[in-house]
Amino acid sequence: MTDGTDTITWIHIALLILLAVAVIVAIAWGVKLSRARKQGQKEFGAHAEEAGVPIADADHPAPPAPAALAPSPPPLSDQPDAGTPPVARPLADEPIAAAVDPDGTPATLAADAANDTASSPADGPVTQLKGLGPKVAARLGELGIDRVGQIAALDDAGVAALDAQMGPFAGRIVRDRWVEQARLLTNGDRGGFERVFGKL
Repeated sequence: MTDGTDTITWIHIALLILLAVAVIVAIAWGVKLSRARKQGQKEFGAHAEEAGVPIADADHPAPPAPAALAPSPPPLSDQPDAGTPPVARPLADEPIAAAVDPDGTPATLAADAANDTASSPADGPVTQLKGLGPKVAARLGELGIDRVGQIAALDDAGVAALDAQMGPFAGRIVRDRWVEQARLLTNGDRGGFERVFGKL
């Protein structure tokens, strides 16, 4: 019995020694962590002081937030009462976007504008006519003629009056058949024009 009691006693003593060593190690570890935490707080405080940022801890509570930064409640006049109906506020003077035509993309609008210009052959430039170069077109422009429709509208008297004002280009209006060309173009007869006078 003594041998069994001695063995149990030694086991208890060994367990107590191990427990004491574990407690001592835990205490030492806790002290080390506490020192590291205090050192970290000191460094943090020093850095915060350099940056001018207030620090909140048990010894130094944080200063109250400035009134300008604190959220303020809305004015009482804006809060509806339970018994009063809400008051309609006037609309702000802001520009309102115009309604957009679903087919009115910039590309289609540009194409429509081009079609409107090209839809009336009478509005085509006089330079479309064969035998009418830039110098002749400039002279016609000086006389106020810059569109095919203006030449197509000339009668015999108008042709004679215009020809008399053409200076060095006199006779070209009849010789190059500008009126005939202009009338084919203003009537939209491009095929007839190209058969007689060549490709546009």
